[in-house]
Amino acid sequence: MRLIGDAVPFRPGEYVTVTVPQAPHAPRLLSPALPPSLDGKLEFHVRAVPGGWVSGSIVADTRPGDIWQIDAPAGGHLHIDDSGRDVVLIAGGTGLAPLRALILDMLRNPNPPRTYLFIGGRSPRDLYAADMLTLLADELPWLTVIPVVERIDDPKRPDDWHEYTRVDIGFGEEQYLAGRLPEVVAEHGPFLDHQVLLCGSPGMTSVTIDRLVAGGTPFENIRFDSV
Repeated sequence: MRLIGDAVPFRPGEYVTVTVPQAPHAPRLLSPALPPSLDGKLEFHVRAVPGGWVSGSIVADTRPGDIWQIDAPAGGHLHIDDSGRDVVLIAGGTGLAPLRALILDMLRNPNPPRTYLFIGGRSPRDLYAADMLTLLADELPWLTVIPVVERIDDPKRPDDWHEYTRVDIGFGEEQYLAGRLPEVVAEHGPFLDHQVLLCGSPGMTSVTIDRLVAGGTPFENIRFDSV
């Protein structure tokens, strides 16, 4: 969802409180996928999930001209310090949004740290931002994107939204690592002197932290949030 309006003060990696006209009495915390801008541009990544009547309504019913109310930021667990240490970003689903904002914010740094982004999904079509991530990785020499899928082939059942938004830019089959995101990331560790930032579902976040720590990554190196 892309919006434009008044400038909103927040830091990349934070959440803001969002109230939409489809659910005026049910505000939600969403993390912007762009860093703050003076021209008021915002982007949010929303996935319609079973039983999620607000997210489903946002995805199905949002129209040009809708007015969203954006209120106080919260969170702030996800940030990149100025130590110069390499950065490991781990995104499950729409947990990519705050990490993408952090990547774009690093463009303001004349010497960004070496950054590795692991993004996971059940199958290739779950990696909804493959085109954008491919273009970013091609353009930014300090960024490496590692797509992780539990299965290399997409399910046979139709996905109308995926077909509607399909583009020719994306990951090649040879780029995918097969497996569950927590295990694949842990196999690339331990991350002894890295900044590790993690965002995804509560279950995925918890399991990934357990795997990283069990593999030797110091817990104090890990910053995390859930979506």
